[in-house]
Parts: sequence; structure tokens; C-alpha cells
Amino acid sequence: MHPFTENVIRIIKNIPVGTVMTYGQVAAVAGNPRGARQVVRILHTMSGKHQLPWHRVINAKGEISFTGSEQRDLLELEGIVFSKKERVDLSKYRWEPSNSY
Repeated sequence: MHPFTENVIRIIKNIPVGTVMTYGQVAAVAGNPRGARQVVRILHTMSGKHQLPWHRVINAKGEISFTGSEQRDLLELEGIVFSKKERVDLSKYRWEPSNSY
């Protein structure tokens, strides 16, 4: 497995309950600041195999996926509150990992 992929998996597995990261943020912490689309691909293909908490990764606007009812439900179960504009307040819920991956 490519080191970037390993880093992405490790980072996503460590996102604490009740917090989120953006695709771009995961990519940057994993070592490729321009790799947000790769993070999407990794989530799409490896979430089940690696039991990733995929629902904790959202876009840079604080929005969930287009068909995100399941994602929203899972985030709300973890205590995340959505704004009237259907967004997550990243200033409140964004996780900033202190470890380097």
C-alpha cells in the first residue's frame, strides 16, 4: 500500500467521535496538500475493509455528501449540530490532529 494511503487510513481512524476533518485537511496532514480527491477515492474504496469512520470527513464548506442522510444521522448521533444552512460549524467541530502522520 502507498504511504499516502496508509497515512490517510491512520488519520481517519483517529478522528475522535463528535469531530470532523475535511478531505483537504486529511490530505494535507497525510503529506499531500493537493490530494483531497485521493482521500475521496480512499474513503470510497477502503471504508468497509478498514472500518473507517467515513462520516467524519466532510467538504471544506462544512457540507456533507449530496446524498448524506446516513452521514448526517451518524454525525448527529455523535453530538454534531447542523446549522440552518445544513452545514457543520468547522470552527467548533473540526479536529486538528497534533500528531504528524
